[in-house]
Amino acid sequence: MRVYKQLENLHDLVYASDVNCVSQLRMDRQTFQRLCHILSTRGNLRKTQNVSIEEMVAMFLYILAHHHKNRVVGFSFKRSGKTISKYFHECLKVMIRCQKEFWRTPEPILATSIDPRWKWFKNCLGALDGTYIRVRVPEADKPRYRTRKGEIATNVLGVCSQDMQFIYVLPGWEGSAHDGRVLRDALARRNGLRVPNGKVNYKKLISV
Repeated sequence: MRVYKQLENLHDLVYASDVNCVSQLRMDRQTFQRLCHILSTRGNLRKTQNVSIEEMVAMFLYILAHHHKNRVVGFSFKRSGKTISKYFHECLKVMIRCQKEFWRTPEPILATSIDPRWKWFKNCLGALDGTYIRVRVPEADKPRYRTRKGEIATNVLGVCSQDMQFIYVLPGWEGSAHDGRVLRDALARRNGLRVPNGKVNYKKLISV
């Protein structure tokens, strides 16, 4: 009976419809299957006797999408909190191993571009901005992570190409950190954000 409930839940999350899949996992069914294929063939993610690759990835995405604790996710998936934690971290490690599969090498906007959104930005590589992601931190650290809106969050810098493919992401800064400070850190890191001379990253419009 428990196995049936596990399969039923996975079906409802992923396979019932694209609407459900996007709502629960933030991607449609085809994208989900492609992600599972990449993580298994290139990241060496392996199913176990009791947990399929699809269920591992679904648990991982569900946590990222909804910020739920292990015991809450475990109730939804009919799994123990220990199992949820184990496969979340396993998927996270595989995602890191496959990071080059998910990053786009930026191409500058050509002078001949006719794209109405980008044709005005010759040599632009993409867009960058900061976003806040809610986190749980020890009570003593809350003042550093409190945003100007009073939420406890981490400030994440994201850089995308013109077609919304990620070029660079810098997580980890406290919510109280100013966007400019996060950007300076990204530019100063040894393996940080690099903008070639003569190119532009648009959004706070930064030219190097």
